[in-house]
Amino acid sequence: MIELKDICKTFSGVLVLKGLNLTVKTGESLVIIGRSGCGKSVLLKHIIGLMKPDSGSVLMDGVDITKVSGKEINRIRKKFGMLFQSAALFDSLTVFENVGFQLIEYTNKTQAEIKERVAECLSMVGLKGVERFKPAALSGGMKKRVGLARAICMSPEIILFDEPTTGVDPIMGDIINNLIRGLHEKLRITSITVTHDMKSAYKIADRICMIYNRRLVEIGTPEEVQHSRSDFVRQFVTGNANGPLTEK
Repeated sequence: MIELKDICKTFSGVLVLKGLNLTVKTGESLVIIGRSGCGKSVLLKHIIGLMKPDSGSVLMDGVDITKVSGKEINRIRKKFGMLFQSAALFDSLTVFENVGFQLIEYTNKTQAEIKERVAECLSMVGLKGVERFKPAALSGGMKKRVGLARAICMSPEIILFDEPTTGVDPIMGDIINNLIRGLHEKLRITSITVTHDMKSAYKIADRICMIYNRRLVEIGTPEEVQHSRSDFVRQFVTGNANGPLTEK
């Protein structure tokens, strides 16, 4: 479904991605791991077309999205849903307006149809009867779930998750992991997740890839990554302070 070829990206002369290659299979759950600042979120922005590489190509169903713009890139972006790290809800809007935002703005559905779809999406993430609340009245875990409901509301083909368990307690984090895995299997979507949480990565991933030194240094199943022979990967997945990732 998605193929990145020889992606290079610099910011103010600082090289962030160098010759990065990655293929995301249709229907898989791919997790991207790596240290803070290694380029994980930059990679997500390339995939969704919010950022263009200095060189290389991003193929979506065979179409190089680095070479399209305007209506065509907007059409491609409609294939995506996204759960942001902070949920990124509109503070001035109700839960109903947040979840149904794209339906309200970009479709001709009636109010009754939108209401039904919003209720359906909230039910899928374990929330009912919260449509009239504003984000300020919600807990961190509830905000994440509302953000997830919004991400699936337009029935996307691909969902991007940016640190989905950050800022919530371990129990809520596991609930969110179960939701992500369950929705992935129920809706048969392709999902790409950026996370530092290895418990989450092992639970939701079909494959895990690690970015280090501007490139992919490992990709494989959770079991393969857990038993990797790479010193870089082993240090990261075990959370050890000592090792090549922290050597100067």
